[in-house]
Amino acid sequence: MYGRVSTREFQDPRTSLGWQRESAQDLIQPHGRIVREFFDVGCSRRLPWSHRPQARQLLQKLDLPDRGGIDAIVVGEAERAFCAGQLTAMIPLFARLGIRVWLPEFDGPFDPDDTTHRVLALQLGAQARREVLRTRFRTLAAMRSQVREQGRYLGGRPPYGYCLVDDGEHPNKAHARWGRRIQRLDPDPRTAGHVRWIFAERLKSRSVAGIARELNETGIACPSGADVNRNQHRHGDVWTEPTVASILANPRYTGYQVWNRQPTDHTSVPAPAPSSGGPSGHEHEYGRLPIQRWGSANDWVVSRVPSHPALVSTEEFIAVQAIHARRPDRHGNRRTYLLASLLKCGLCGRRLDSHWVNNRPGYRCRHGRRTSTHSTGWPYLYVREDEVLALLQQDPDLSQANPTEKALVTALRDHHVVIDCTVQDGRLSIAKTENGPRF
Repeated sequence: MYGRVSTREFQDPRTSLGWQRESAQDLIQPHGRIVREFFDVGCSRRLPWSHRPQARQLLQKLDLPDRGGIDAIVVGEAERAFCAGQLTAMIPLFARLGIRVWLPEFDGPFDPDDTTHRVLALQLGAQARREVLRTRFRTLAAMRSQVREQGRYLGGRPPYGYCLVDDGEHPNKAHARWGRRIQRLDPDPRTAGHVRWIFAERLKSRSVAGIARELNETGIACPSGADVNRNQHRHGDVWTEPTVASILANPRYTGYQVWNRQPTDHTSVPAPAPSSGGPSGHEHEYGRLPIQRWGSANDWVVSRVPSHPALVSTEEFIAVQAIHARRPDRHGNRRTYLLASLLKCGLCGRRLDSHWVNNRPGYRCRHGRRTSTHSTGWPYLYVREDEVLALLQQDPDLSQANPTEKALVTALRDHHVVIDCTVQDGRLSIAKTENGPRF
């Protein structure tokens, strides 16, 4: 028998296993008996079988010469085991293994040669997928509303510098009767000062690496070391540049609740290779895997009003996002690159590195020098800042509204414009890309 329950927190796995087992036994009672159970807990139905621990073990067992008396699979409910086109995609595999699949909705084994069975399988898969999408849409819509209108804290590890405090009884009366309460963020007296110091140092144009180095030298515990219980998956040894950079980029330090900075996408995955633990010889897609990514700021959900005490002001946070640390030269002077992070290589798509040569600022892409050459044969791309500014000032829309170089660059950043640079026959050409990535 194979069964599944999606959550531990809101369902009792033993109760779910019990009714699924009863449904399966009632189906096969005149024909056989259950010799072994494979029951996944905490797995979405959208996951392929190769990524469900118990389902993967079942597939491994079926691929062995000694199956322990297993000659069929029975499930207590089709929608618990299969979603979308998983059942029809896996039937060729089960046929190759000599295994039939029994489902209550078919009142017996699935027959791939029966047109009615194939149509019903597609209908059940679509219904299972529809239930997932409907539940997901309603849940996400409710979470957006709770953050935007109420500034609700929706869970997860609190940002470094904050701790969780009680914020009253749960607004859902049923949950309140069960004793559930809501929480909110509050400055952590042990670490909040370190966050303020990090932002203050960055406002002085100090580099992220320099900030991380001083934190380590003074013996201040890094976020995973300061909260070991919530970061058991991390070592918690030292501060790193990405750790400091993530703190500086977190808008929740302004006191506003921000959600959906890292949304989840689902992507189709092919059947596993033999090395991943599944049977070989099939090329069907089994399901979809969740993949987290950093989303655009346009997709963030921000509370309308502050929801918790701020560690930095909104003005300070915005100012920090526009800072690009400038390394001093041998005389202690800091070099200024007006177009830092605004230029992109038109050949490989990478951002150009700031580079000082002949006592003037420039930008270069060394991708062709370090790996393979560009399609044009140029070993690397180098452009001078004054030449790019001269070309930008030839744009009448930009130059008329922004007469000075500083105003022109500010306008580019405000409108999230990225400049594609290419050099052909020794001549520089540029192209504006509207609504480019935020920086």
